[in-house]
Parts: sequence; structure tokens; C-alpha cells
Amino acid sequence: MKAQESMPTTKVERSAKFVKTGFQIGGNYIKHYSKKIFNPELSRDELNEDNAADIYNSLSELKGSALKIAQMLSMDKNILPKAYVNKFTQSQYNAPPLSGPLIVRTFTKNFGKTPEKIFDKFNIKSTHAASIGQVHEAELNGKKLAVKIQYPGVGDSISSDLKLVKPFAFRLLGMSEKELNIYIKEVEERLLEETDYLLEVRRSVEFSKACSQLTDVVFPTYYPELSGNRIITMDWIEGLHLKEFLQTNPSQEVKNKIGQALWDFYNFQQHEMRAVHADPHPGNFIITKDEKLGVIDFGCIKEMPNDFYEPFFSLISNDLFDDKEANIKAFRQLEMILPNDTEAQIEFYYKAYKEMISLFAQPYITPTFDFSQSDFFENLYTYGEKIAKMPEFKQARGVKHFIYINRTNFGLYNILHELKATVKTDTYTPKFKATDL
Repeated sequence: MKAQESMPTTKVERSAKFVKTGFQIGGNYIKHYSKKIFNPELSRDELNEDNAADIYNSLSELKGSALKIAQMLSMDKNILPKAYVNKFTQSQYNAPPLSGPLIVRTFTKNFGKTPEKIFDKFNIKSTHAASIGQVHEAELNGKKLAVKIQYPGVGDSISSDLKLVKPFAFRLLGMSEKELNIYIKEVEERLLEETDYLLEVRRSVEFSKACSQLTDVVFPTYYPELSGNRIITMDWIEGLHLKEFLQTNPSQEVKNKIGQALWDFYNFQQHEMRAVHADPHPGNFIITKDEKLGVIDFGCIKEMPNDFYEPFFSLISNDLFDDKEANIKAFRQLEMILPNDTEAQIEFYYKAYKEMISLFAQPYITPTFDFSQSDFFENLYTYGEKIAKMPEFKQARGVKHFIYINRTNFGLYNILHELKATVKTDTYTPKFKATDL
């Protein structure tokens, strides 16, 4: 992939890029409707492909929060047309890297030295480029290291970028403006944390230590003395990303083993730590040669306050699922049912949410679950599409914590589906204190 020689960093440069992309999309619509005059049966497939390519190419050059949005949307497979999902999925594994001189400049700005004066060896060509930064291979004292370097200007452009990406998101997601504002605000808070590499190092050390008891999950060692505001240095973990791993045609036994490690990794955090690695895209994981799950990124962490955790997970508890009064109480706490709702509305939302949760919670209510089942995912997506069209759901409902927790759990489900894994789901289960319920 060709290296990117320059990157728009100022608000004016990045705004101009969005404007240019907007013109390109407008041109695509003109071309589409011109063709439709002569062929009324013409589908939107070509239009979607052209728009997806133009938007992705623009976001790839801008990187940062703009590209991160594309990455997030690619995981929500029931939200976007297939053309967008296919294109945006590229951001999960590899975006166009920045050229060597730009990387050296960033490194020197942070450390006052070039990489060659700190490491014994430093590969100026990146091995992996994503939305926030790119990774370079290095060596020091005989140890192979991974050096993650943040793109210039990414941390300073989050708020302005999200304002610029809002019109695109509004059109693609079909949310109400209030709902979109809640979404954008929550994304902004997480991205501000994700660009704080000192915070990421602290969290990486904390979470890898807490999760070290898990079977078949491994973490790199982090080096705070070789890290800074825009640079993280950690051990290099040898292995394959999920896509590459699956191309080796591993046995189902091995895929189940990796799936179990993933399930335990996420549910240990949710139920034992009340905080979770909230960026479950495949690019953040490595499958090692000895068939273990390597976790290489803790940039996005979502904490779950008790007033969210307790009602949210009580809804998938076998003891409470058939208790209508307890469910409605939980829905009120989570702002899924609002204070001014009428009795008729309360009954409508109660039935709709119960149907939704009965689908989502299926893996939690049996000791094992087979994620290869296509019917399970088709039912989830079909129901998601169904409620998206209901006028009753045009109003924003639900506390902001749903955005990343739902994304985390559905992201986990999708990876397990790709693995076609059967996993034990009762290894780490919801925990409530007596005062919670």
C-alpha cells in the first residue's frame, strides 16, 4: 500500500477535505439519477459503492476520529448498506500508512531524538496502520518491540472532525438529531481518551495484570520509559490477525479455543471489573502460534457505573426476565421507558424491549452457545431493521452507556460468528450485590 506523504492537520485543511468529498458525493447522486431516467429499475448499488469509496478514501487521508467512525460503522453490519461495510472494513486491518519522514518528525517532536538514537533497530516502514496511529517494528537489547506512533494532529482535531463528519453520519445512520448528538458526544469522550497514550499505557498495564489469570489470553509487556503522549512501546507479539488466521483453515477445535478465550476476556472484564475493552474489532487481536489470543490494544475502555450495570444485566438474568414489574423498573432506570410515557406506550415498549432482549440474551441463558448459527444473527438484524422503521423509536431512548456496551457485545458476537465458535457462556456471569437489586 502506497505511503501517505502528507496529512491535513489544521481545521481549515481538514474542513476543505470534507467539502471536497461532499461535492464528490453530490456528483455521484447526479450521475445516479441521470442514469435512472433511462433505467427506472436501477438499484442504488453502484451509488452506494461510489459513495463508500469516496468517503473511505477521504477518511483514510484524514485518519483520526473521522476514520474511527468508519471503523465503528463497519462493525454495525445491520446499519449500513453492504457496500459501505465492505469498504469501511478495511479500516479494521489496514489504512494507508504515513511516510517515514512524517513518522520521524512525530517521534523527534515527542522524544527529542530520532528512532535510531533510541532503538538498536527501527523499521521506518510500518507493519500496521489504523485510524489513530500506526505500528513499527523495533529492537532494543535483543528484544523485539512494537512501537505505536499516533498520527500528527489527531488528538487536537477530534471535536472539529466530529462536527464535520456529523452530516455524513446523519445521512448514513438515519438517527434523530438528539440521538445523533448523544452518539457523537459519547464517541468524542472515548476518542479523547483513546488519543491519550499515557492513559492507554496505564490502563494496558492495569487490565493485562487483572486479566492475567485468564486461560489462553496473553498480553505484551509495556514500557512506560519508552512511551509518551503520542508513542507507546510494547513487546512484539508474533501471530496472525483474525482474517489471516482464518485463511489458514484452522480446525474447529482451535477456533472454539480462541472463541472461548474471547468470551472469557470480555465477560471477566464486564462482571469482575465493571469496565471493558470497548473496541472489539479484529485488528486489536493476534492469534499466536501456540493458539492463544493476544490482546494488543487497550485504547478504548468503557467503565460501567452501577446504575447502568445492575439494571442492564438484570434484564438477562433468568430470575428476573419473566418479572414484568422488575423489567419495567430496569427500563425506567436505563431511560428506555421515559417519565412522560402513557400506559399504552409503557406496554408497547415493554413488549418491544422484551422481544429484543430475548434475542440478544440467548448466549447468556444457556451454559453453552453455538455462534455459527446464522438464524441467530439474521433474527437479530431483522429485528434491528424492524424497530429502526418504527415511528415509536425515532425519539432517542436509552442512556449513553448503551452506545459502547452494545457495540462491544455485538462486536464480540460477530467475531465469534466468524470463528463459528461454540463456547461455554457460564464462565463469568453477572454479579449483583444485595444492595443492587
